[in-house]
Amino acid sequence: MIRRRVHLPPERIGQARAELTEVARHYLRDVLRLAPGAAVELFDGRGGAWEATIEPGFAALVLGARREALAGGPSISLLFALAKGEKGDLVVQKATELGAARLSPWSAERSVVRLDAGKGRERAERWRRIAEEAARQCGRTDVPVVEAPVTLPATLAAVPKGHLLVLLHGPGGTPLSALGLDGAPGVALVVGPEGGLTERELAACESAGALRGSLGPRTLRAETAAIAGVAVLQAAVGDLDG
Repeated sequence: MIRRRVHLPPERIGQARAELTEVARHYLRDVLRLAPGAAVELFDGRGGAWEATIEPGFAALVLGARREALAGGPSISLLFALAKGEKGDLVVQKATELGAARLSPWSAERSVVRLDAGKGRERAERWRRIAEEAARQCGRTDVPVVEAPVTLPATLAAVPKGHLLVLLHGPGGTPLSALGLDGAPGVALVVGPEGGLTERELAACESAGALRGSLGPRTLRAETAAIAGVAVLQAAVGDLDG
């Protein structure tokens, strides 16, 4: 049986009831066309999930048993360059489905897309909604952190302390499947734009201690490299193997 799942922020979840937002109410009542008393799974985006039923009037959910997220492997952060069109949407959706913990877009010198601060925040909000929906569909109890786009140096500086930094760029490098974390709590993968990184961007990654990684001999589109990179890392150090 397919689980019908709905997301609510933690501040709306109490001991016995969870107050529905207008978005969640519309989804349950008008999209899924559920009736009061129907069973659903509620998740808070931070690792918690509950069995629940819909109250009469669709004001809230009545909570049942809680389940915690299964322990996963080292966390994976994806640092991807802005791309034109809906390529960023695709990267966010698929990286969420694959279990990435943090998504950090950055503005490359050769990126076609240019976003000011306001547009960057709007794009980040759109991507957070996409990540939330992808988490709901794939069964995650958490939702990845999605940052607003900033510069590459700022993105590199925000990599969690102790995480292994890996750069995908050109031929050569260590296969991602062969990376050893040596006790690191996670890995941050840097993927550049279609036009490649500039010498200044390469120098910034090297100064930050990035290792050169590889996905093999093929030339991949930026969005393909980002998605494939997360998948290979999950297979090597994460929970993709179950």
